Amino acid sequence: MEQRILGKTGRNVSVVGLGTWQLGADWGNVDQAEAQAILAASVESGVTFFDTADVYGDGRSEQAIGKFLADNLGLEITVATKMGRRVDQQPENYTLANFRQWVDRSRRNLGTDTLDLVQLHCPPTPVYSSAEVYDALDTLVSEGAIRNYGVSVERTDEALEAIRHGGTASVQIILNAFRLKPLDEVLPAAKAANVGLIARVPLASGLLSGKYTKETTFAENDHRNYNRNGAAFDVGETFAGVDFELGLKAVAEFEQLIPAGATSAQAAIAWITAQDGVTTVIPGARNADQARANAAAAAVDITEEFDAGVRWIYDHYFREAIHPRW
Repeated sequence: MEQRILGKTGRNVSVVGLGTWQLGADWGNVDQAEAQAILAASVESGVTFFDTADVYGDGRSEQAIGKFLADNLGLEITVATKMGRRVDQQPENYTLANFRQWVDRSRRNLGTDTLDLVQLHCPPTPVYSSAEVYDALDTLVSEGAIRNYGVSVERTDEALEAIRHGGTASVQIILNAFRLKPLDEVLPAAKAANVGLIARVPLASGLLSGKYTKETTFAENDHRNYNRNGAAFDVGETFAGVDFELGLKAVAEFEQLIPAGATSAQAAIAWITAQDGVTTVIPGARNADQARANAAAAAVDITEEFDAGVRWIYDHYFREAIHPRW
């Protein structure tokens, strides 16, 4: 699989990585044996980048990755975790003391002395412009607890603010065929500043897999059931913030664009990797077969016609509500 340098980390990572929110059981239950199979299938398919967080299953996702790496010593895998959602979301909670506590917990979960990449996990907006926060992160680097740091954001203005700070190695943002706003400013700014761009929610929480209908239901503990209106966290994390039934109509249009031999999900993932400035995209997988299929998207060619079709769908269905041109 193609490898790209993840911004200021200097590390090569696969263009298709693996998001592991689902290994923490926030998408319905995931058996831990199945979790290990998903990680193994991803690596066998060329994936060299795992993304996790300390709150995914209260550490279950990190622990699953830590076990996998301990059982498979010598793998060249970059693991990015996230921190900051273990406390009330107030800027004053983003302190060096709390950072040390959270980082130490993640190091134990992942079984490592030094974390490859730690990302602030969608903190309150003022945190992105706090000099004290970046000083604290720099301290963790100097102490050897982390190698690099980045941010995970909900909004484009948050990404642009983080990119302005010299120590920011990466930015993670929602980007998919139904969420094009980052293309305008964030991707060019990240590329110019040598900041890695990690694209999350690439399938709009599964909408772009083409497998859902109006009759589809989700488990009670699945965020696609309980967070459609943003009751638990930012609505953009669930179906990329689009109305479910409107999304189904857009999917029907998207399926007309899919290249021969590719699935809807593979085409959606491949489209993201084809965008200038994207380093890696992190689809999740509920089983080993999905992991292999997602990784195979790296080989799907995206034509200019396909790209134009995606942009037409976005303009027709979503732009007015998300970011009008005027």
